[in-house]
Amino acid sequence: MGFNEKTHAYIAAKYYHYLTEAFGERGLNAFIHATRYYGMQRGRRMAQRAIRQGEDLTQSAYNYYGEWVPTEDMREEGCESRSEMTPEGSLKITRCPWYLQFRDMGLLEAGREYCKHLDRAISDGFNPDLNYIVDQTLHTGDCCIHRLARGNIGEGSERGRYPEGLRSFEYHCAHSFWAYREVAAAVFRSEGEKVSDMVLRDFAEDYGQDMADRILEYRDTNFNICD
Repeated sequence: MGFNEKTHAYIAAKYYHYLTEAFGERGLNAFIHATRYYGMQRGRRMAQRAIRQGEDLTQSAYNYYGEWVPTEDMREEGCESRSEMTPEGSLKITRCPWYLQFRDMGLLEAGREYCKHLDRAISDGFNPDLNYIVDQTLHTGDCCIHRLARGNIGEGSERGRYPEGLRSFEYHCAHSFWAYREVAAAVFRSEGEKVSDMVLRDFAEDYGQDMADRILEYRDTNFNICD
């Protein structure tokens, strides 16, 4: 098994664990800030691709320029994301590999904070005027509910995803690691860097040194811009 949705959740969960263990409430605030920082970087890349193609930053464009699709790993496990649109235009998510990973690691509190902030931050990075709202997540209810303050959150979903904008989960895992590392080091300096070292150490122990080394190869990547 390689990089996938669960390895992506693993990195965030480990950062939550070590940041809150070392710094308490300050660590929690740093985790939330880093999650938003990471999400907004993703949203900005999506917006850049949309603008490049001459599209307005609508909800339809947001859905089209999303950077990932479910991995074969999750399909084989039978735990890929499952969702449906409600008549009111909200998105109801009933199965999510990120949730399952947080649960299996015994870190549901990490998932609660991560999922509360991530998708709103991606949307805000793309276009804050869309007013993306996360009403609840699987950590607090029987499903996640995402909606817009006005309009249909699934607008244009039938277009699928922009093929040239899709990025591998190796890329997304590396982006997550380096975004959290950047914030942890900015806030806690050398102690924050130690947190990142422990996250990468655990990742190597659980997924292999080769995968950890591949994350390190993205050290100089500028995740603020699309390519």
